Amino acid sequence: MGKIFLLMGKSSSGKDTIYRELMRKDEINLKKVVSYTTRPMREGETDGVQYLFKNEEEYKKLKADNKIIEERAYDTKCGIWRYFTADDGQIDLSDGDYLIIGTLESYCYIRDYFGKENVVPVYIDTNARTRLERAMHREDKQENPRYDEMCRRFLADEEDFSETKLSEAKIEKRFENNAEIDDCIKEITEYIAQKIR
Repeated sequence: MGKIFLLMGKSSSGKDTIYRELMRKDEINLKKVVSYTTRPMREGETDGVQYLFKNEEEYKKLKADNKIIEERAYDTKCGIWRYFTADDGQIDLSDGDYLIIGTLESYCYIRDYFGKENVVPVYIDTNARTRLERAMHREDKQENPRYDEMCRRFLADEEDFSETKLSEAKIEKRFENNAEIDDCIKEITEYIAQKIR
């Protein structure tokens, strides 16, 4: 029986880079799960690669058919944008192991849906100063930097990944990503390899 490894951490903790590197590791051979969104496709995105793009009606149909495993909604200036994981056949635990990027909340929903013995949390822990420096560096590169949004995300993550919530979700293992990301990736790769043996 395969496992779902759910990669999570606060913003600017290095999740996207770690995810890309883990997906390249032949020794753990993880499969990708593409999440859904109702937000408009951005320039350079491809349906089925970054997300599976659905409209509100398609989302409602999946919801009515009890296919939504977990979801998050954000009230934006352009309306409500939904991000969700659906039971659409992408995950077949009899056919391998999977890697998903998510939030602490999505981890809990996916764990409860597939069973705690089948879902393994991979929590990336990065100190606040390092995260702020990375976030500032990333925002500085944007054509229209949104420092206000950067700060909002930073503060929201402090609440969403509070020690109380981590404890309630029984997140005990942490992977430090404060200095050399390669060391963090190596440690996670070895951890996953042990879990899938």
